[in-house]
Amino acid sequence: MHKAANKLKKEINIMRIAMLAPIAWRTPPRHYGPWERVVSLLTEGLVQKNIDVTLFATADSLTDARLHAVCPAGYEEDAGIVPKVWECLHISEVFEQADQFDLIHNHFDFLPLTYSRLVSTPVLTTIHGFSSKKILPVFRKYNSRTHYVSISNADRAPDLDYAATVYHGIDIENFTFRETHEGYLLFYGRIHHDKGAREAIHIARSAGMRLVMAGIIQDTDYFNQYVKPHLKDPDIDYIGSVGPDQRDKLLGNAAALLHPINFSEPFGLSIVESMACGTPVIAFNRGSMPEIIQNGQNGFLVSDINEAVNAIKKLDQVDRHFCRRTVEERFTADIMVSNYLKVYRKILDQA
Repeated sequence: MHKAANKLKKEINIMRIAMLAPIAWRTPPRHYGPWERVVSLLTEGLVQKNIDVTLFATADSLTDARLHAVCPAGYEEDAGIVPKVWECLHISEVFEQADQFDLIHNHFDFLPLTYSRLVSTPVLTTIHGFSSKKILPVFRKYNSRTHYVSISNADRAPDLDYAATVYHGIDIENFTFRETHEGYLLFYGRIHHDKGAREAIHIARSAGMRLVMAGIIQDTDYFNQYVKPHLKDPDIDYIGSVGPDQRDKLLGNAAALLHPINFSEPFGLSIVESMACGTPVIAFNRGSMPEIIQNGQNGFLVSDINEAVNAIKKLDQVDRHFCRRTVEERFTADIMVSNYLKVYRKILDQA
């Protein structure tokens, strides 16, 4: 048994991983940047398990791994950085050094796949969602050459092969459980039609409750038309994008997180973060929502605004401790890291 354990430890320690992060934001992000946040948690978790990780990210990124950077900062944070130019330089940097690694873990969507046949190093791509069906031809072309991980079962393309589904995990120790709340509803996400900011306002007003809104304005026209006019109402409060400390307080003190999405969301980090604080979620039943939310236990799955308003009346039936346990048992960073290690070993065994 002792020899077997030592052998496993040796196999783990020789794993050399190139972690390819996006460069829209710093890794980890200062406030917004969900893909970068996941990459950071995965990278730091692997380092803690003595995996040799080189993180390819922006130069201002923070990590205990080996940082390799050509792009000085995130292009969403520095208007002087031309995205396509630095994306090309960033991605090519990884593949030009491919022979130094046992595995390249791509979190940069479809573009790095076009390099995959130029190297012998296995490439694993976490598909953080499909921005459009128009990008599927790239994934189809490299389906037999590379490896794909989905972040929910709902977000799988039927004609692609997947090594596994690995749910995102969070750094649960940075989310404070609160048994009581301050009686407001929270919208926490991009101000965009997809995320349902407009619907959240309608739900809160119909329920006669205060609504706090936090997140980046991704669609200015949408914000000006559907959100800004309501800010004259003292019970509708938009506070912009928030950092980790303010996020923890906002989520934990809310009666519920409203998530009235207008698209099939691949995962939804804010849902897990909310439940980690003990706060239930009221979400439109689309995409991955049924894989995360247990209706009536850690939140409610609804089909429209009226059902969401009715769900608010049932919030006192939800055990906030159960919300927290959901995350502890299914959605921590440690669980995510362990599941990715299983995928890595499977790919390297095949290689």
